[in-house]
Amino acid sequence: MDLTVLVDNNTLIDRYFLGEPGLSFFIKEKRKRLLFDCGFSDVVITNATRMGINLLFLDYIIFSHCHQDHTWGIVPIINQFNVAGLESIAHQRPKVIAHPRAFTSVLDKTTCEIGSIISEDKLRLHFELTLASEPVELTDNLIYLGEIPRNTNFESLTPIGRKEGEDKDDYVQDDTALAYRAKDGLVIITGCSHAGICNIVEHARNICREDRVIDIIGGLHLLSPPKKQLEGTIRYLKKLDLKQLHPCHCTDFQSKVALASVAPLKEVGVGVVLKY
Repeated sequence: MDLTVLVDNNTLIDRYFLGEPGLSFFIKEKRKRLLFDCGFSDVVITNATRMGINLLFLDYIIFSHCHQDHTWGIVPIINQFNVAGLESIAHQRPKVIAHPRAFTSVLDKTTCEIGSIISEDKLRLHFELTLASEPVELTDNLIYLGEIPRNTNFESLTPIGRKEGEDKDDYVQDDTALAYRAKDGLVIITGCSHAGICNIVEHARNICREDRVIDIIGGLHLLSPPKKQLEGTIRYLKKLDLKQLHPCHCTDFQSKVALASVAPLKEVGVGVVLKY
């Protein structure tokens, strides 16, 4: 499997890519081409073009969860496919997979839209859409994990906004991730880890029937985290004995410093290519 960072808060030094507070990974696994999240804007298209990656030929687009920094980039991608159709440019429309609640509108306390800007019905007009809370095998070795059980007592404690039409806070139940079965163990690919990275890893280990985890890449949602959460996460990751750790996006500097004490921390930015 090859994974290329198309969107992240940071970019590689001396590389002319664009960054934004969002996330998108381009993944090649055997003959399948996937986009995991789409970032916030058309930056995903700009960076992909500069890297020679043609987003008009994708097998899947996978959404980790509903928030705008992971889903709003789908709008310029739809526009790109529409232009290709109108101009008779060769393309292959991908299948989209997400949690059943991923396209329910989310408002924060100031009534700003922080969820998907495109509805489920509108998306179905452009791409084949599968809403799945259960795991889905994308290839023999790459798994969409579905809804993540939340079993730790130190993660997923803070809600973010409210789903439209609901009178309760949203704990982002639609948050999910991918797991890749590499030769030496699992690679966990996550968007924001609202479900908790420890919960995500445990679910992946159970689904894949593999205890070894060699790498985690993605946002860990450790932004000035409560002491209880950070300490619990460090204890858990230390036991995994990771070969490397690639935290990015929603992981702050102090949390990265703490994580570096228990795992070989690696730099992440737009343009990074990882091979497993």
